[in-house]
Amino acid sequence: MRKLILPLLLMLSIVAISQNELPNIDLKTLDGNTFNSQELAKDDKVTIVSLWATWCVPCLKELDAISEIYPDWQDETNVELFAVSVDDSRTVKRVKPLINGKGWDYTILLDTNNDFKRALGAATVPLTLLIKDNKIVYRHSGYSPGAEYELYEKIKELSK
Repeated sequence: MRKLILPLLLMLSIVAISQNELPNIDLKTLDGNTFNSQELAKDDKVTIVSLWATWCVPCLKELDAISEIYPDWQDETNVELFAVSVDDSRTVKRVKPLINGKGWDYTILLDTNNDFKRALGAATVPLTLLIKDNKIVYRHSGYSPGAEYELYEKIKELSK
């Protein structure tokens, strides 16, 4: 038992440290092009990364709620949102029709192997991240109505 504790603690500390850095993972666009996750954080601006899935009701509610006020956020802070679907190979075919029906004005990326999700140490979705200078500066898991306003306050704070 003692022999297992030390390696386990070491692994947990490595994961905790790596979660502050934006992982270097190739994602796919809806058109099938490769998009490297390092491209998510451009310049000095704040970027929102939302991990979601078509089968996740809280994910859809969160992205719908943000969608209504997202244009104002962009005007005021120049923030950009990347919605990264973690749908696997069986459910990924639902992404494009859902997006077309929702009319979300986000860049949609696909993480069908969950490599990005694993690299972030994400146990569940929705997971919302704020990224600045390729560092994860805010992380929120789950969704409850009104959480988008808390997120916006963090965006304004980081955009100063």
